[in-house]
Amino acid sequence: MTMTTAQRQAGTWLAISLIASLLIWLLAPVLTPFLIAGVLGYVLHPLVEKLAKKRVPRVVAVLLVEVTAIVLVLAVMLLIVPILSKQLPLLREQIPLFADRLNAGLSPLLARFGFDVTLDTASIKAFVLKYLDANLEEWIATALSSARIGGSILLAVLGNALLVPVVLFYLLMDWPNLVRRAAAMVPPRMRAKVHSFTVECDAVLGQYLRGQLMLMLTLAVFYSGGLFLFGFDLAVPVGVFTGLAVFIPYLGFGLGLLLALISGVLQFAGWHGVVGVAVVYGIGQLLESMVLTPRLVGDRIGMSSLTVIFALLAFGHLFGFVGVLIALPVSAVMVVAVRRLRGVYLASALFRG
Repeated sequence: MTMTTAQRQAGTWLAISLIASLLIWLLAPVLTPFLIAGVLGYVLHPLVEKLAKKRVPRVVAVLLVEVTAIVLVLAVMLLIVPILSKQLPLLREQIPLFADRLNAGLSPLLARFGFDVTLDTASIKAFVLKYLDANLEEWIATALSSARIGGSILLAVLGNALLVPVVLFYLLMDWPNLVRRAAAMVPPRMRAKVHSFTVECDAVLGQYLRGQLMLMLTLAVFYSGGLFLFGFDLAVPVGVFTGLAVFIPYLGFGLGLLLALISGVLQFAGWHGVVGVAVVYGIGQLLESMVLTPRLVGDRIGMSSLTVIFALLAFGHLFGFVGVLIALPVSAVMVVAVRRLRGVYLASALFRG
């Protein structure tokens, strides 16, 4: 059976996609800073182009946009500082007391159902005295001194943190040329279709980014408001951090939940703090996974709730943390590709019999 031109083109693009996926899987550790810089470059380059059109020198425009982005990222990270500086010194005193309350509350309840379970509060107290009998400055000094053990990991993290802004600067400086060079590599007979494909992908990715931003802002308001209603002193920093950190699926929510639990346990006596966190974060997780993410992100890129969940799990399994970050954007591009392949198949003689 002779293949049509459209079918050959579809097969070519499928082969290119498979080869690219294989390369990403093999080179994931090396590509991490470049992928992060590429995603940031795609997000930030429209701002650079707008400034450049207003006759701002390109190097100045790039520096302004990149410095602003770095400041915003640091501002989000610094939301944790008041939590660490105010709450960590209290952990040494409060955790043993919380363990005693937990033991006194749970042991009789479990005993009614035939479970003889008691917490080893003596070991918990010994652990706390050993590892938490220090202030924040001593913790930092200990962490820095322990870098000798995990030096390679620390160097890798620091190297990526320094490399991403450098790569991002060069990408933003040369973005128009990179786009023109990539377009010039496409055979002339395919340029119209490739251009149409990239325009559609760009529109879908734009919708994804806008949906993701709306999701982050909505959850930041929800978590801040929910914790505030339960009387949390650090409701705003914890809630805003949790909402913005959901950009990193699972990990962001987990960090926010941990910070909220620490804040609740240290601020309130009894179970008020734990119950408040359970209610707010339980409702928030259901709201995010069942309503907000499918409607604000999934529907905008043409993906159902199950597809969103599958994409996150599959990319996370194949490519690790980098896969979780790129799962939905790459899936959005794949949705466009699948639509095109489906159109080719439905128009082909193979489908029509």
